[in-house]
Amino acid sequence: MARLKPPVLFPLPGGTIRIAVSTYGLRQADYVTHDGAVQPLVPDASSAEGLRAHLDRTRPGLSWLIGAASALVLLVSLALGVPQLLQSVTEFPPLAENIGTFASPILLPAWANTSLLLAGLAASTERALRLRYNWLLDGGLFSGGD
Repeated sequence: MARLKPPVLFPLPGGTIRIAVSTYGLRQADYVTHDGAVQPLVPDASSAEGLRAHLDRTRPGLSWLIGAASALVLLVSLALGVPQLLQSVTEFPPLAENIGTFASPILLPAWANTSLLLAGLAASTERALRLRYNWLLDGGLFSGGD
């Protein structure tokens, strides 16, 4: 048994296991042979990732719908959240004095921003359970990912 901080490489006879995480869960779990062939690892059936993989195998249409909804939620969260965040950041006095401020065309009430945040967290978790990763949608800029 070994415990290491991700990203991790576990050398094995014939290859290496690569493990990487994102902010919301596993981002990669592969077995790479010495000749470069990559084989994704299968999650344990009783894990959250394993249960999500089971849904994907048994109900592919529902799985696709859930996956599409999670990607859509993240895209909407990005489109609505970035302008508001940019406005907040540029209102910081040193920045405002040197570069000016940005007026967001989108100003949502607190309850809408909170709902968007919670939906985004759920969508990111769903994508992590499927081992789907995209630097833009899944926070690669802030999770130390490449």
